[in-house]
Order: sequence, then structure tokens, then C-alpha cells
Amino acid sequence: MKITILEQRDNYVKMIVEGIDPSIANSLRRVMIAEVPCLAIEDVWIVENDGPLYDEIIGHRLGLIPLKTDLDTYILPSLCGCKGEGCPQCQVTFTLNKEAVDGPLIVYAEDLEPEDPVITPVNPKVPIVELVKGQKIVLEAYGKLGIGEEHSKWQPVATVAYKYLPLIKIDYETCEKCEKCVEACPRNIISFKNDRIQISDAMTCNFCKACEDVCETEPEKAIQVNWDSTKFIFTIESSGALAAEKVVTEAIKILKDKIKNFLEMLETL
Repeated sequence: MKITILEQRDNYVKMIVEGIDPSIANSLRRVMIAEVPCLAIEDVWIVENDGPLYDEIIGHRLGLIPLKTDLDTYILPSLCGCKGEGCPQCQVTFTLNKEAVDGPLIVYAEDLEPEDPVITPVNPKVPIVELVKGQKIVLEAYGKLGIGEEHSKWQPVATVAYKYLPLIKIDYETCEKCEKCVEACPRNIISFKNDRIQISDAMTCNFCKACEDVCETEPEKAIQVNWDSTKFIFTIESSGALAAEKVVTEAIKILKDKIKNFLEMLETL
């Protein structure tokens, strides 16, 4: 398997993965969504809440706040020596104590005070609740590692998508230079320059084949859209809990371990 990075930012990666088939590509996508762990608030202890939202709604909103995750420090509760009861290895504590003294007050994610300063909300301006004068909220929240298979709040990605690598072939000998394919392309990647049809960015092709449909050359179309079934363009956007690159590397490790375990089980049959 070969990976080529096309574009990369903290929470975004676009890459070409070569040497795999659709089953492996889809397995990699599913592991990124459902099996790469990240932190999320799981338990909330409400000490005082006389705001407009019920305790259950506050807990739900807290659970859906993406948290920056350190996989080198924290482990899954199921693998921890405390057996998931909660300890510094598998749990991080947040406290919240806000009161609307002078007037209306919006409580944001940034108002959560973490026990571990490394673990903070990805977006500090996520609103939790709005209080009016005299209202107060005091609570403790406990973040734990989990996986998206258990709950979507533990999904480290906002989206993971892949498609085949497009292959667009132009037969210049039969092409009549009618430019109908240029007008038909919804992605505007086909142009007519220097007295010939040209493709500017084949990777943005969505395989609609509108260019083929309007091409009138016979018996074969002068322009043909196909794909390479061993090369895939992946687009990964993380929630910010983990860097997109980290999501990819962790997913590959998990998938390799699953394949290894499967082969070991086969040997016992």
C-alpha cells in the first residue's frame, strides 16, 4: 500500500491510497469512523443548576463537545487497571462554576476547567447554556476515551469519503473538436486550448460521464471516463479531537491488528 498526500491541514487530509481494493478501502473508512478512539464527556455530576435547561439536556450538550485528545496519555476504560471505574489513566475531570451576576450570561465550552490543561474543547465558543441574572450552574464532568461504534460523540471524524482515481482518456485522432464536452462538464475541468481538448484537474471528476453523453463520435467516444480500481482518493476531515493525519495512522494500525488477529484465528481452525 502506498499513500500520497495531496493536501493537508490540521483537521483535513486529502490523499491517494494505492495498491488496495474496495474492500480494504471501505474497511479503512469504517475504522476511522467507528474504531479510532477519542475523548468525550461521559458522566456529569450536577451540583447546582437553576438555569433554563434540564440536567439531562446539559449532560447531552456536554457530551457532544469535541475534546482535544492525547492517545499517548489516556487509554480506553476497558483496558485500564481500574476496570473503568475512573482514574487518571482513563479519565479526565472538568469543573464548571458560572453565575449570572449582573445580567444574562452565556456559558461556553471554554468555561469548562480541565484537570489536565492539555485536554480542552476543540471549539471554545460552543454554547452550553444561557443564564439570566441570578441563575447559576455548578457541575463536574468526566471525559473518557471511547469509540464511535459505542456512540457518535466518540467519532474523531466529521466526514470520511473515498472514490476511485479517475482516468479520462481523449482520442485526439477521432475528436471532432466540437467542444460539447467542455460545455457539458459540471466540474469545469474540460477546456479547449491550443486547438485541442484538455483536462485541467482529473481528480475532481465525479464520474457523471456527461462529456461522454454529448460526444457524437462513433463507434467509440473520443472522450472516455474510467477509473483505476486499485487507487482511491480519500478525503478526511476530523472533528478536531485528533489531527486528521493521526486518525489515518491510528486507523491503519487498528486495521492491521484486526487482520493479524483474524489470520491467527484461522490458524487455530
